[in-house]
Amino acid sequence: MKLSFHGAARSVTGSRHLLEMPGSQVLLDCGLFQGPRQEADRQNRFLGFDPRAIQAVLLSHAHIDHSGALPVLGQHRFRGDVHMTRATADLTAVMLEDSARLQENDCAYLNRKENRRGQKCLKPFYDAREARAIIRRFVGARYEDKVKVTPRLTATFHDVGHILGSAAIRLKYTARGNSTTILFSGDLGRSRMPILRDPTPPPSCDVLIIESTYGDRLHEDAGDALTKRAQQLVAHAKAHHSKIIVPAFALGRTQDLVMRIKRLVAEGQIDPLPIYIDSPLAAKVTEVFRKHPECYDEETYRTFTSEGDPFAARYIRYVSSADESKRLNNMKGPCVIIASSGMCEGGRVVHHLKHAIQDEANIIAIVGFQAEHTLGRRLVEGWDVVPLFGMPTARRAQVVVFNGLSAHADRNDLLAYVRAISPAPQHIFVVHGEEKQALSLGAAIQAECPRASIVVPHRESSYEI
Repeated sequence: MKLSFHGAARSVTGSRHLLEMPGSQVLLDCGLFQGPRQEADRQNRFLGFDPRAIQAVLLSHAHIDHSGALPVLGQHRFRGDVHMTRATADLTAVMLEDSARLQENDCAYLNRKENRRGQKCLKPFYDAREARAIIRRFVGARYEDKVKVTPRLTATFHDVGHILGSAAIRLKYTARGNSTTILFSGDLGRSRMPILRDPTPPPSCDVLIIESTYGDRLHEDAGDALTKRAQQLVAHAKAHHSKIIVPAFALGRTQDLVMRIKRLVAEGQIDPLPIYIDSPLAAKVTEVFRKHPECYDEETYRTFTSEGDPFAARYIRYVSSADESKRLNNMKGPCVIIASSGMCEGGRVVHHLKHAIQDEANIIAIVGFQAEHTLGRRLVEGWDVVPLFGMPTARRAQVVVFNGLSAHADRNDLLAYVRAISPAPQHIFVVHGEEKQALSLGAAIQAECPRASIVVPHRESSYEI
């Protein structure tokens, strides 16, 4: 068997891992690379392998950096099934259609600007028709069900509590009476987080592929620190009649924020401000959340069954139309605008930043991980001038970073996950982390599993297992 890494290797985006066995090939995730335009164009149009040779794709969860390049497979005549949990299937269908629309809109906007400067037109990676074509190949499974992927390969999905439907995928390949098991962690979640159940313990495996997004750091306590900072932001917004702009992924983070804000308001910890969820995608995703209460933790399920909609309140408004979104830019505060994308690489939040970023009374609240080379990362790093729609723009708004809200496991969580696998895997590949984080976690795992082979692969590298 051979394992090749075509994305999310010493980086946190574009997850694509290819497993080759005698007579068959399967792909673990097929994510969109998010980063500098030229590099994104190269990595997302040419995936690094032949999609025609792949029998099936196994998808860990619906985030675009794990699922967003699936339609590109169809362009290159992939004809297999795409296996995932049922909740992930519903979410990914919504995400891919939105991704196609977003690419088409952003390319049209930039082309209108750049044509005036004589630059070459941009093209989306895929369109809505191609997104719908790959969606028809989705096959949903329940957690713990055994799925026959090829005659010699079975898969099971294990709840990891990262986002709705997220799973670690255990593969079992059997030939000539012998078997090899591979566990792909996807993105691991955390315990005691809102909405979702805690991650389930990992099953045994011979080979482990584990993420390392927070491989060298620990999360701060999201409780008291979150409450105090939220109180400060609300007081500032009310005193200055300002806006709080929150770039947040429409999937997972937006629903998490809504639940947290509702809880703080119900407890009297903060006063309610008008909150605008400015994302048609977030509204659609929230509908998918309502369809899958089987993924909820006990508290959220109890709220859903006894108290009604856990994602609604009188002060929360879901914004869908473009005209209503534009009106928010001219509206005075105090208010909160939650919009995607979470790393500020496209979508409505970039337009809100354009209108709000030069007013020092406004606040940009960063609530999730920001990958290298993204606008969100530059805001976190405190750049005074940032690129917005290709134009250098002065940043005068305050940037406030919330580090305790991540839905990713931190270093201790990741090590505990590895420690729970008994006996220890023979081979461990550390992926989906920037080089510093991946190498740090790899070294820590090696110290705990001295007999295991620990590899932090580069992109396009291959290994016999």
